[in-house]
Amino acid sequence: MTDNVALLSSFQAETRATALRKLAAETTFPAERDWVNMHIHTFFSYNGEGWSPTRIAYEMKKLGLYAAAICDFDVLEGVEEFLSAADLLQLRGAAGFESRVFFNEYADQEINSPGEPGVFYFMGMGFVHPPPADSKAASAFADMLNRSHTRNRDLIGRINAKITRFQLDYDRDVLPLTPRGNATERHIIAAFQAKALDVLGGAAQAVAYWADAFSIDPAEVNAKIANTNAFAEFLRSKLIKRGGLGYQQPTAQTFPLLDDVIAAIQECRAIPMCAWLDGASQAEQKPEPFLQTLIAKGVVAVNIIPDRNWNFKDKDVQAKKIAALDEFVRLSRRYHLPINVGTEGNKPGQRLVDDFSAEAMRRHHQAFLEGAQVMVGHTRLLRYANVSYIDPTFDGRELTPEQRLAFFASVGALPAPPPNVRKKLTDSAPDQAFAYLSDSAAKHAWQ
Repeated sequence: MTDNVALLSSFQAETRATALRKLAAETTFPAERDWVNMHIHTFFSYNGEGWSPTRIAYEMKKLGLYAAAICDFDVLEGVEEFLSAADLLQLRGAAGFESRVFFNEYADQEINSPGEPGVFYFMGMGFVHPPPADSKAASAFADMLNRSHTRNRDLIGRINAKITRFQLDYDRDVLPLTPRGNATERHIIAAFQAKALDVLGGAAQAVAYWADAFSIDPAEVNAKIANTNAFAEFLRSKLIKRGGLGYQQPTAQTFPLLDDVIAAIQECRAIPMCAWLDGASQAEQKPEPFLQTLIAKGVVAVNIIPDRNWNFKDKDVQAKKIAALDEFVRLSRRYHLPINVGTEGNKPGQRLVDDFSAEAMRRHHQAFLEGAQVMVGHTRLLRYANVSYIDPTFDGRELTPEQRLAFFASVGALPAPPPNVRKKLTDSAPDQAFAYLSDSAAKHAWQ
């Protein structure tokens, strides 16, 4: 029997699409609930389960989620596929990307990349297609990807110089692990794991080798190697992260400038989005001036990975993290910044959806739901009506920040459109589509 669920993550796009059509026709999905996951990486960068955009749409629908969004590192390869899959499944959807940039105004402060002053994990959300090939935005995305390849090759070179028993080849050992050649640090770690097992002859030999290479007790390595995820994180810390064999401190030239990436996002008429870690860094300890600086640059939304901000066994740590979360949410609301939340999905076994029933989450549930609605509403308006959340005016009107947020959220709150509504929107001129979306949002149902 054909395993159509497994085929959803085939490296062949048509295979994925065919499998989804079959599954959509034969699957009874659960009733919708008001939980969301608006930040999930796909296999076009790195997904811990190896899932494609199509598979993610299917799994989110199976969970009965209100909305979902993908967010890949450095590329927009999955945008159109995810939106198409969400359409077929009648799931509210959005799509974006994440990258590391250099933030000149915070060049001497840690932001959200520990130990790396000036380095800033940053996002763009609400894309509906990649930029045209001849555009400045396309050049900016090409630059991001080229920088990533250069960093990866240099990283492997530094590690290879210190590892004597085997060598990793980027083109032969790493790139084939990806469907479109966008390799990440996690692909490199997976390749090192596989290479060690292959060359050394098995787990026992690999344990002995890594223990010797890192000058640690073999028992420590052995305790981790049985857990694929734990061992991957162990190797990542020893090979790639700060203090690892291949680590090199980034400079202002390592990553693209924040201003350039914001300009590329704006050219695509998508939403520049601040990624928040947990309030512990030098920059994040003073969230208001941090947000004010970003808003002045055109940032209009924020992203939070909630588990990093409340889910701790140590009660003192938990209380401190929750206090920082509460303050950041308060400020984001004060400045009318929609809040995007999700689980990332870049490690095996991560949550497929946050626990919105947890006490620390419940009091912000409406803000998180509204953030998802804004991303979906923006996506619908941009796809069909050529209207973006970042537009200064539209339909001849200039809205207050409160009105803007409420309007886009109302469009996103509409149910996923059935095929007849999608056809009506697709066949309509942009102004007609805008009127239809606005009217439907005002009446809380497709008209």
